[in-house]
Amino acid sequence: MDVSLTAWTLTVVGLCVLIAADFFIGGRKPHDVSVREAGVWTAVWVVLAVLFGAGLYLAGGGAPAGEFFAGYITEKSLSVDNLFVFVLIMAKFAVPTRYQQRVLMIGVLIALVMRAGFIAAGAALIANFSWIFYVFGAFLIYTAWKLIHDARKEEHDEEYEESRLLKVIEARVPSTGAWRGTRMFVRENGKRLMTPMFVVVLALGTTDLLFALDSIPAIFGLTDDPYIVFTANAFALMGLRQLYFLIGGLLKKLVHLSYGLSGILGFIGVKLVLHALHESGVHVPEISTPVSLGVICGVLVVTTVTSLYVSSREARRGIPEGTAPVKGTEKSSDAETPAEDRSGG
Repeated sequence: MDVSLTAWTLTVVGLCVLIAADFFIGGRKPHDVSVREAGVWTAVWVVLAVLFGAGLYLAGGGAPAGEFFAGYITEKSLSVDNLFVFVLIMAKFAVPTRYQQRVLMIGVLIALVMRAGFIAAGAALIANFSWIFYVFGAFLIYTAWKLIHDARKEEHDEEYEESRLLKVIEARVPSTGAWRGTRMFVRENGKRLMTPMFVVVLALGTTDLLFALDSIPAIFGLTDDPYIVFTANAFALMGLRQLYFLIGGLLKKLVHLSYGLSGILGFIGVKLVLHALHESGVHVPEISTPVSLGVICGVLVVTTVTSLYVSSREARRGIPEGTAPVKGTEKSSDAETPAEDRSGG
């Protein structure tokens, strides 16, 4: 699509307005998020994404609309996998339930800004180096294999391990150790201290940055239009906070999710390699957007159905559903727990 600077500006402004409305209506006052509230806002963001895709269809035809929906569904499904790690982070830092919504909102905004930088870099690489499709394709195929390998080791049962950057910051920057509402920094005895809120937000943002390493190449395997890549990522991420509260309790039932995501990433990796060969002059078949959309949706449906079937069967047999309960999740409470190092230390 030939998207003008005006269209880019209006899109970014429109997203900012939607984000502001989301914050002032549902997220300004810290509170426990009910399933009903999470469901309503999840539906709102899905409807907005569908309306945006319909607008693309009216403005540019079926090709950009199909690429947007394929990218949106892929990014949305990959973001669900992020939620497993988000649960571990919330447990690790014992985030009080009424603050979890604010933590997720800020973390998602940071992730969106960082992904915009990734998207710009990816678009520049694709525009100047056609061989980059080989790299993206090989990386996605490797990631698909690693997902299966990790799923067999049941890594979701492990506790969250802080990154080296996070450990350095915690070691060098003084912290309160205890929560101070939703404030990320406070001044006490003339010293500026960070709070656990800042540490958790940083953990969520840097974690999503790692997830972006496979999700951005994946969507570039479906479309090389930066506008579609950015908007698909934006709509997928902005509904992630509500999705966390809506399906948080169901995550352990999606026992085959990693296998489904592995299949999707592997499929897109092959698609990228075929495209790279085609660009190099080799006569190979290319996978169309409708076929890609059908495969992605089909894999997700099969994965969900088989996961729920297996979880239901295990429940009837008295076996805990899916993976084992995440250690430490029971620590998150409404109380502002003083943290003998809730900041992660």
